[in-house]
Amino acid sequence: MTIELGGKHLINGNWIGTDRTFQSSPATGSSQTFFVGTPQSVDQAAEAAEAAFWSYGYSTSDVRSVFLTTIADRLEARRPAIVALGSDETGLPTGRLEGELSRTTGQLRLFAQHILQGAYLDYRFDGALPERTPVPRPEIKMIQRPIGPVAVFGASNFPLAFSVAGGDTAAALAAGCPVVVKGHSGHPGTSELVAGAILEAIQACDLHPGVFSLVQGGQRDVGERLVDHPLIKAVGFTGSLAGGRALFNRCARRAEPIPFFGELGSLNPMFVCKSALETRAEDIAAGWVTSLTLGAGQFCTNPGVVILPNENAAEQFYAKAMDTLSAIQPQIMLSETIAQAYQDGIAEIANLSNIDPLFTPVCSGRQASPQLYRTNYQGWVTHAALQHEIFGPFGLIVTVDSTDEMVEIARNLDGQLTCTLHFDSDDQPLIQRLLPILERKAGRILANGFPTGVEVVDSMVHGGPYPASTNFGHTSVGTLSIRRFLRPVCYQNMPTVALI
Repeated sequence: MTIELGGKHLINGNWIGTDRTFQSSPATGSSQTFFVGTPQSVDQAAEAAEAAFWSYGYSTSDVRSVFLTTIADRLEARRPAIVALGSDETGLPTGRLEGELSRTTGQLRLFAQHILQGAYLDYRFDGALPERTPVPRPEIKMIQRPIGPVAVFGASNFPLAFSVAGGDTAAALAAGCPVVVKGHSGHPGTSELVAGAILEAIQACDLHPGVFSLVQGGQRDVGERLVDHPLIKAVGFTGSLAGGRALFNRCARRAEPIPFFGELGSLNPMFVCKSALETRAEDIAAGWVTSLTLGAGQFCTNPGVVILPNENAAEQFYAKAMDTLSAIQPQIMLSETIAQAYQDGIAEIANLSNIDPLFTPVCSGRQASPQLYRTNYQGWVTHAALQHEIFGPFGLIVTVDSTDEMVEIARNLDGQLTCTLHFDSDDQPLIQRLLPILERKAGRILANGFPTGVEVVDSMVHGGPYPASTNFGHTSVGTLSIRRFLRPVCYQNMPTVALI
């Protein structure tokens, strides 16, 4: 399937241009021209979303379920074009994007089924007690209601699953909230193709066209206007700590502060206990390297740090890790900016004291080669920079001389999306010390596995204490993510017939 791109914004059902353009920077193929978003574009999209809310926000779950399913169907119809252009723009292999598109459509269909069951509304009822003394009790009902228009920022590393029709958009639409997406400039063509599929679904379902808008590119003023706009009632974001924190602060400074659901990155540390290291050092090392380098390390759950005992078996771990790394070819990164940030992060680490380079091939241009460094407990506690995520295939091994040092590292971690424990039965006493600590540090804790890969299921939590995310009480993956865009409303003595 070939679909011609117009390079325009989708606002209130119309493809519109602005007075400025930018050129895309694809990993392969020719660059294309796209219109730059403006604060005025944001205003138009937000106003259209508010207008749509008065019908869409009060639509039935059946209507929204059909809409979500229709979006999934229209995306599938565009699969060849989306995958091909997505690979050209990002450098991600087509197989990876095939899987990501399936994840995206699967998520839409999961949410479509979930809202039909009604449990997400958390309906509660307390009947009236007119005979109660000394004061009668009124009838009280409670239900979750959609909050209004939601802003979503497209992610660089997931052009499908965390961008235009990804998790935040799907959750907001499932809840009954219109969405305004700020497209990521790293994959604007892919964003346009996905937005076109959503427009087809809007038309097929005869919905208000303001239920979804896409504003492409733009400078910082576009993102700032989006989070500042008084009609926007919540923001979903996946990206860097610096960018996310700046937007989070703006949301808090508004005359009406709004929730900012930001996923800002994570080290995703792995703790390898003594017995597990002695019995499975090579297997754990090989699995870690595979997870570390998946997608050029550009996963938010990339396990960048491993903590293990300074035992003889650690030498087997180092050797296997370096041997596995040596077989991995350089991989293209999502953008030149991300590639440069990766190289700058490596340079900062290499200049620190008490840091040993183990595997350090040269990186050049947009190509990323995996890197492996080692330090000890003292090096870890001395250098705060080691707790800063390096986005890419960068691995750091931290050796400890005692279980107390391993526990202390866990105790002083920042918030994480994931923490992983590798252990055997003999390691149970240490696990009993670590697990209560890690429950306070991460949203997901793995046993004897690797964290890349986030299942879209009811029980998944993709979030964690700050700075992994800005709201530790929620998740950006799984059906619970819909609850972010709802708020409880209580009705006292309200006849059921009066409720929409």
